[in-house]
Amino acid sequence: DGIAKFVTEHKVVIRRTVYAILCLGYLAFLIAACVINFCRAFALLIITLVVLVFVVYGLIRDRWGKTIYKSCLKPAAGCFMKVWKYAKWIVYLGILVGIGLFLGLETGKQPDQLISLVGYLGIILCLFIFSKSPGKVNWRPVLWGLSLQFVLGLFVLRTSVGYDVFKFLGDKFQGFLAFTDDGTSFVFGTSLAYLVHNFVFQVLPIIIFFSTVMSMLYYLGFMQIVIIKIAWIMQFTLGTSGPESISAAGNIFVGQTEAPLLVRPFLPTMTKSELHAVMTGGFGTVAGSVLGAFISFGINPSHLLACSVMAAPTALAISKLVYPETERKRTKKDERLQIEVSQERNMLEAAASGASVAVTLVGNIVGNIIAFIALLGFLNTVLSWLGGMVDIPNLTFETICSYVFMPLAYVMGVPWEDCPIVAELLGKKIFINEFVAYLDLADIIAAKRLTARSEAIATYALCGFANFSSIGIQLGGLGPMAPARKGDLAELALRAMITGALVSALNACMAGL
Repeated sequence: DGIAKFVTEHKVVIRRTVYAILCLGYLAFLIAACVINFCRAFALLIITLVVLVFVVYGLIRDRWGKTIYKSCLKPAAGCFMKVWKYAKWIVYLGILVGIGLFLGLETGKQPDQLISLVGYLGIILCLFIFSKSPGKVNWRPVLWGLSLQFVLGLFVLRTSVGYDVFKFLGDKFQGFLAFTDDGTSFVFGTSLAYLVHNFVFQVLPIIIFFSTVMSMLYYLGFMQIVIIKIAWIMQFTLGTSGPESISAAGNIFVGQTEAPLLVRPFLPTMTKSELHAVMTGGFGTVAGSVLGAFISFGINPSHLLACSVMAAPTALAISKLVYPETERKRTKKDERLQIEVSQERNMLEAAASGASVAVTLVGNIVGNIIAFIALLGFLNTVLSWLGGMVDIPNLTFETICSYVFMPLAYVMGVPWEDCPIVAELLGKKIFINEFVAYLDLADIIAAKRLTARSEAIATYALCGFANFSSIGIQLGGLGPMAPARKGDLAELALRAMITGALVSALNACMAGL
């Protein structure tokens, strides 16, 4: 009883003492590692510094955040807004002139890039012409979203630092996903069948492993912090509402039906424009778990990671161009960004929950691929039979796509000789799904049938869930969250899917630049 009473009375001191001992022990370990071999310990040092920044930021925010905001940030923001009211036009003009000069100089050196620029501007023009309300477009989210896309694309594709950073992240991500082999080899063994049937025994388990990790990070609160910070940047720059910003940021990491769960309480009261933005974000991006599967195919990981990040602001931008806000918003623009905490009680439950959810996803992927490839085989047989009647015996779905989507492939910047191949991939991505398209792209890359430029553009163009089967997936996922809005969701679905497909096309044009 005496010990229990002592612990109860001094639990704060005891807790802090234990934390201090652990921190000092870790610091001693880190110093020893750096002294023995600094290069080997460099990655651990960077991770430690990043965690330390977040911890210090959290302590300052919790203890002095309100005081700092009231005494410093709020007055500074007021002064800034007064100046910004007049200075913003100079800044916008400077940005446009800078982008124009850069593009002019770059396309002058390599005329092939001019095609991608014309394609980029042409897609934007078409989206504006076919907008729901062209005269009511708010250009702030459009211009800011496309500017963020341009800056991210420039950083990744045109600077050695950006390329090295994303290459480093891609290589580490690929190495991390390789740990899936430990689990799959234990379950399936290491026989020849395990190695031959790569898709079933090696690719799909990656989705389960990554989903488990994401669920654990969500339980720890790490994913909420990252998503909130990205959403805040988009809300501050684009001026979009909190819920649609959170959904767009969430789509970088989770799928088209999981991201709306982050804003589920707001779905019933969202305007049509906000619903369209949520749906477009789902169609224009891919989930992190699926991204891991694409990397395992042999697709360039740095391109996939860059495209996933670029797609979030681009989806918001062109969604607001295609379906401008014409209703009175029920969610305030400056509303505090919040995400529900994980409902799991401990780390093990979070890991098990993530694995269970992924099993359902894997089953859906396998079922869809079997069904759609079987239907494609039947369709090709019918087309070949019909084509034979008019002396076109080799008519197939792929042949039709190679002609229908050739103009789009060309204006994205694909060399003309590679356009039929990329056009076929675009058709498979839109009418079947992105898994089938990336599987074919992996085989094409292995056979070296495309130039490096065409490979990069195709990788960006296929990175998204925009296909006809995803319409059913989104309606099935969003409908139960907002039963009263099923009619609106069905009305917006096709428009959002096409918009999402063009998000990937714009990213591909940016890669071509």
